Amino acid sequence: MRLFLTLSLAFMALALSSCDSQQAQEIAKAKAEASASNYTLKAEPVAEFKSQRPAAEDRLFSSKAIEAEIEKVCKQLTNPRLAWMFANCFPNTLDTTVHYRKDANGKDDTFVYTGDIHAMWLRDSGAQVWPYVQFANSDPELKAMLAGVINRQFYSINIDPYANAFNDGPTGSDWMSDYTDMKPELHERKYEIDSLCYPIRLAYYYWVVTGDTSIFGEEWLKAIANVLKTFKEQQRKDGVGPYSFRRKTDRQFDTLSNNGLGAPVNPVGLIVSSFRPSDDATVLQFLVPANFFAVSALQKAEEILTKVNKNSELAKECRALADEVSEALKKYAIYDHPIYGKIYAFEVDGFGNYHLMDDANVPSLLAMKYLNPEVIDMDIYANTREFVWSKNNPYFFTGKAGEGIGGPHIGYDMAWPMSIMMKAFTSDDDAEIKHCIEMLMCTDAGTGFMHESFHVDNQKDFTRKWFAWQNTLFGELIIKQINEGRLDVLNSIQIK
Repeated sequence: MRLFLTLSLAFMALALSSCDSQQAQEIAKAKAEASASNYTLKAEPVAEFKSQRPAAEDRLFSSKAIEAEIEKVCKQLTNPRLAWMFANCFPNTLDTTVHYRKDANGKDDTFVYTGDIHAMWLRDSGAQVWPYVQFANSDPELKAMLAGVINRQFYSINIDPYANAFNDGPTGSDWMSDYTDMKPELHERKYEIDSLCYPIRLAYYYWVVTGDTSIFGEEWLKAIANVLKTFKEQQRKDGVGPYSFRRKTDRQFDTLSNNGLGAPVNPVGLIVSSFRPSDDATVLQFLVPANFFAVSALQKAEEILTKVNKNSELAKECRALADEVSEALKKYAIYDHPIYGKIYAFEVDGFGNYHLMDDANVPSLLAMKYLNPEVIDMDIYANTREFVWSKNNPYFFTGKAGEGIGGPHIGYDMAWPMSIMMKAFTSDDDAEIKHCIEMLMCTDAGTGFMHESFHVDNQKDFTRKWFAWQNTLFGELIIKQINEGRLDVLNSIQIK
C-alpha cells in the first residue's frame, strides 16, 4: 500500500511538473509573439551636419556650463550624427523656451514655453529644465534661472492647483469657453496629479544639488498646503469635490463624462486624476503611475518641510497621505496577468476594474523606474515593463520604421520617441540601450530633433516639429550613458 501511494504521488508530481513546463513554454511563446517586430532601422540622409540651433544672438537664454558640456560631450562622441543630434537637442529648452527675468519683488522668475504652444505647463516646464540642474553649481545665471522656474511654478499652483497650464499674465486663452472655473491667468484647466508633483520633484532636486533653501518661503508653504488640499479633495471621501470639466469638442478624450465629473470611483485612498499627462481624459480615474508619483512627491515634500521649514504639522500630513496612497496602491493597482504575472494596471477605479495599457507621456508605467523608483516594487515593475513593450499593450505600435508606445492623444500607429527614451532610461542592458538610441537617431526624419510622435511605417510622418521637452530629454539620456561608463557603447553606433 505504501509503495502504491508513493508511486501515485510520484506520478502526480511528474504530471504537475509536466503541466507547469508546458504552461511555461506556452507563456514564453506568447511573450515572444507579442514582442516580435519587423522593422529596419534606416536614418534619413543628411547632406551636412549643420547646427540647427538658433543663431547665438537669437537664443533666449545662454549658460556657460551647458555650452561647456555640449562641447565636452561632442568631443567624446565619435559618431558625427549622434554628436550633431545631441548638440541640437540638449540646449533646445534654453535656446527657444526660457524667459527669465526678475519679478516686482526682485525674485527670480522664469516662464517656460512648452515649445510650439506659448504657455507654461507645470509638467513640461519641470521636465524641460530638470537635466540642467546637475550643472547649476557651475553657473550662477543658470542657477538663478532654475530658481525662477520653481518660483513661477509655486506661484502658478497658488493661482489654481487644478490647472495644468498657465499664461504669462492674465491674457486669457483659447480655452476660456471651457465649462470649468477658468481664470485669465490659465491657459488650460485640466486637472492632472502630475502637474502638482513635477514642481516638488524639481525643487527637491535643485535643493539637493545646490543647497539653496531660498525657494522654500511663504509661496512654497502655501503651494504645498494647496497640493495637500487638492489631493485630499480628489480622494473623494467626502463627495466628488469642487472640480469638474467639460469642453465643446469632437474629441472624446478632451472632456469628462458624467457632466464633467468623470467615471465614478470607490474612495479607497487613491487620488483621482481627471486627465493623464497627455492631457487626455482618464477612463478609470485612479491613474496608477500618477498615484505612485504622488507618493514620491509627498515623501520629498515631507523631507523639505522637516529639514528646511521645521514645519512638523505639514510634514506629518504629507507622510500620512503618502502612506495611505502607497497602501491603497498595493491593494488595488496590481493585476494578475495570465502571461506576465503580477503587473501594475494603468488605471483602476477601486471597484475592482482594471484598465490594462500604457501611454507614452510621463508619468507612465514604463517611466516609473526613471521617475520614482523608490516607491515601486521592482519585480512587479519588471513584469509591467515587459507587458507595456509588447502587442498586449493596445497602444504599443510596431511597423517598418520603428516601434514604441503611443496613446489616444495622437492615435493609431504613432509612436512617441519619449517612450523609446524611457525604455533606455530604465534599462541596464547595453545592447538594449544602444538599440533604443539607434532607433531615436533613425526616426528624426533627418531634422536632428526629437518629435512628439512618428508613424511606425514612415518616420517623415511626425507631429510637432518643435517639442522642447523631448529634445532636452534626449540630451539627458546621452549624458546619463556617458556618466555611467557607456561611452564605448555610444561610440560603437554605426548609424550615419
